[in-house]
Amino acid sequence: MRGVVCHHTAGRDDMHVIRDGRPGLDGPLSQFWLRRDGTIFVVAAGLCWHNAPSTSANHTNSASIGIEAENDGRQPWPGVQLHSFRKLCAELTKEFDLPVSRVVGHKEVQRGKPDPHGVNMDTFRVQVARLMTEVTEPPKPTLGGVPEFRRTLRLVSPLIEGQDVRTWQTAARRFVPGLVADGCYGPASKKACEQVQRTVGAPVNGKVSAETWLLTWVWESGAKKEKKA
Repeated sequence: MRGVVCHHTAGRDDMHVIRDGRPGLDGPLSQFWLRRDGTIFVVAAGLCWHNAPSTSANHTNSASIGIEAENDGRQPWPGVQLHSFRKLCAELTKEFDLPVSRVVGHKEVQRGKPDPHGVNMDTFRVQVARLMTEVTEPPKPTLGGVPEFRRTLRLVSPLIEGQDVRTWQTAARRFVPGLVADGCYGPASKKACEQVQRTVGAPVNGKVSAETWLLTWVWESGAKKEKKA
């Protein structure tokens, strides 16, 4: 995955078109369909036919994810839909370790295309970048007292900050006593994560994924039980 392409559908209530295709072009036409009320639908996985020919090697059908937003090409954009549009782009860029510059409008990577209409993509990208560093809620307890970790923590620029980072650092200090729980995922946190991953048997990549967090919690809980015994 090397890019994200934002589209409008040029129709209404048209998820079936994105899924099944239209005369002259078989579906699926994108991986996501975004309804006007902001609801995100996963339409397909794998190759979709949403941008060809592409003027960017990072945004071909085989190298990018397409998001088709429900809009006939003339309607004003509902605020809730635009917010979901930006949030989805932020999540995809974080998940695939992409710079925000790889989020583009269809009109930017295929000549003659107008979509998404009326959206200034430079402003859109600035808003996506802000959402990528947004502070989320602290992890919430789930079954068995294991917290649900809401996002992958990794070393990026600007640095990821928030209560969830501090929660991770606090847990990691049991493995790396010198780690400072400052709520900022910097080089020290990455190094500590790698040390924790080697200890708990997680893939050593310096990223606090859900798997790393769960293994950390389970390993620590087991160690506590052994100590009590």
